[in-house]
Amino acid sequence: MKLTVKPLKQKDAGRRLAAIDRVAAEELDLSGGDFVRIEGSTGGAIARVWPGYPEDDGTGVVRIDGRMRQQADVGIDDHVTVEKVEVKPAERITIALPQRLGIRGNIDALIRREIGGQPITPGQNVQLPLGFGFMGGQSQAVPLKIASTTPSGTVVVTDETEIEIAEKPAEEIIEGPAAESGAGGDATPDVAYEDIGGLDDELEQVREMIELPMRHPELFKRLGIDPPKGVLLHGPPGTGKTLIAKAVANEIDASFHTVSGPEIMSKYYGESEEQLRDVFEEASEDAPAIIFMDELDSIAPKREEAGGDVERRVVAQLLSLMDGLEERGQVVVIGATNRVDAIDPALRRGGRFDREIEIGVPDRDGRKEILQVHTRNMPLVDGIDLDEYAENTHGFVGADLESLAKESAMHALRRIRPQLDLESDEIDADVLQSIQVTERDLKEALKGIEPSALREVFVEVPDVTWNDVGGLEDTKERLRETIQWPLEYPEVFDQLDMQAAKGVLMYGPPGTGKTLLAKAVANESESNFISIKGPELLNKFVGESEKGVREVFSKARENAPTIVFFDEIDSIATERGQNTGDSGVGERVVSQLLTELDGLESLEDVVVIATTNRPDLIDSALLRPGRLDRHVHVPVPDEEARRRIFEVHTREKPLADDVDLDVLARKTEGYVGADIEAVAREASMNASREFIASVDPEEVGESVGNVRVTMDHFEDALEEVNPSVTAETRERYAEIEQQFERSEVETDAEAVPGGAFQ
Repeated sequence: MKLTVKPLKQKDAGRRLAAIDRVAAEELDLSGGDFVRIEGSTGGAIARVWPGYPEDDGTGVVRIDGRMRQQADVGIDDHVTVEKVEVKPAERITIALPQRLGIRGNIDALIRREIGGQPITPGQNVQLPLGFGFMGGQSQAVPLKIASTTPSGTVVVTDETEIEIAEKPAEEIIEGPAAESGAGGDATPDVAYEDIGGLDDELEQVREMIELPMRHPELFKRLGIDPPKGVLLHGPPGTGKTLIAKAVANEIDASFHTVSGPEIMSKYYGESEEQLRDVFEEASEDAPAIIFMDELDSIAPKREEAGGDVERRVVAQLLSLMDGLEERGQVVVIGATNRVDAIDPALRRGGRFDREIEIGVPDRDGRKEILQVHTRNMPLVDGIDLDEYAENTHGFVGADLESLAKESAMHALRRIRPQLDLESDEIDADVLQSIQVTERDLKEALKGIEPSALREVFVEVPDVTWNDVGGLEDTKERLRETIQWPLEYPEVFDQLDMQAAKGVLMYGPPGTGKTLLAKAVANESESNFISIKGPELLNKFVGESEKGVREVFSKARENAPTIVFFDEIDSIATERGQNTGDSGVGERVVSQLLTELDGLESLEDVVVIATTNRPDLIDSALLRPGRLDRHVHVPVPDEEARRRIFEVHTREKPLADDVDLDVLARKTEGYVGADIEAVAREASMNASREFIASVDPEEVGESVGNVRVTMDHFEDALEEVNPSVTAETRERYAEIEQQFERSEVETDAEAVPGGAFQ
């Protein structure tokens, strides 16, 4: 039967599987575990049948991984013949290990666990997950070679198969006719589409730009158009731009030429341009070819801003080479950069880089796919849920998730380090078999990795929940509606044609819990969290402060959903027109904030939370609807709220039976959350002081379980800690709240023709 080749899912790659459309499998009378021969036009490969994915039903698709496609000499979307074959069980197989791998003892069980049930052929390379840095590199899989099999030909490894280790190392064994040879020679990178996670749409775009013209140039001739000449991949560092270029070069069997910016720069006049010309000439001789320019911004910066004459000439040379590509035939240029705006605009027109593809920060599903790729060869303990880690790694790019996998492997290695003889050249096979990566290893690794997409501005998502905020029920509800609902129920907002609020201003006396609420919101809404302390944006150089504001919002957009938190916003957003000796920097920062919040570039899934205890100082333009449009008063807590705050702060304390939180709440009129926390801390201090004075130092450890915080300790603490909010302060904030309400009513009335305030 003829079927169409598609890539296998990331988690199933590397196991010699063929996932066949279930309708076609029924027609061929195939079930899971059978063997089939996949025959391309010039080669063939034997694979084990795997149940097809539900979305492939009735589409006539067979999914195989890059290694199998290479062996069968087929590409994605090619048609192959699939037929059922009988594969004999192996009586004996001989395996050759790499020269630099020293293992003492019997590794049969490891090898059997890895290749049991797989069809294998003499000369074939098998990836065995032994790595963990033993090989001197970072690889987690070691390439073994199948030296010979009995009976000869393709066989399947069973529990009865004898496994022998060859005396010669794998490098000295000559590959048989059935061996897999890397297509395109040694220069082709060994990366398949299955090694890329979370970039399906981007990969599809790159493929249609590069694969189609190279494999089917007649399509473009029929349409009467020139095929695309270049693709520019841009996005934050570590998202997979270079990886995509390598995978495409590998999959389409093209020669691959890399241009590294700094390498071609030379101190001699004209030599840099000559090296660039040589690369293009070499590529046109080896066509079809891909020229990959990594970090394009280093060799093609904007000419008007380039410091030296060399950079300008190199850019000019690159422009003329890319325009002269017509005569060069099938040569495509892929550029990669994380500073797309720094590239000379003449390069970014049609005919040079025809298509710009953004390789963004992966979402939750993308992160799960990337984790599946990087843990594919790791001995994970059963029951580890990768969904949980995908959920908790906001802002992580592919490179960060790879670091997470490596770091967790290193933690597992540290555990068995005492059993290793580091002086010996060989490692005990039993020790190798005992290595497993546990949940704890992954959690420990996660603590030490910062998401690189947010590195300059990232603050760890706070570990504060709504339960840690005592009282303030109305305030919490308003924050939920403003911030959590648009992220959790976008369909409701779409149905009602409603825009989510851009920002929230929380104001109130010091110590009432404004910053705590912002932390709880960030945690509960599962968003990235960027915290900006107002004064840190201000800079003595002209234009730098505004640039800081721009960069914060640019990072927030890239990593949405994001909460941008401005603490003490009154320090950078004071009323304009009252400039007193700060060279106008405050006014320019306010103007920049206004345009970011409500400019031409819309903020998708980015919410701004600002806190202040001086709302009367803030520029009125910032407070209008469409900017910081929700004004939430965080009031001094009433008696019920004070009782809740006492509950939060005494939750873990060993209280005596006579402590009555209702009485304490009654006695603390005018106390804010910070004062109540201080009372609880002072009461604990009183209890510890009394206990330490009454016990011998040697007996402290034995009798510490008897310590209790009593009502007397709280009474003493109340005498020490005074309320921080006076009656006048409360009245002033009540007036401000009325002013805000009045201005909101006026705004609403003005919006209605003939309204009461017109």
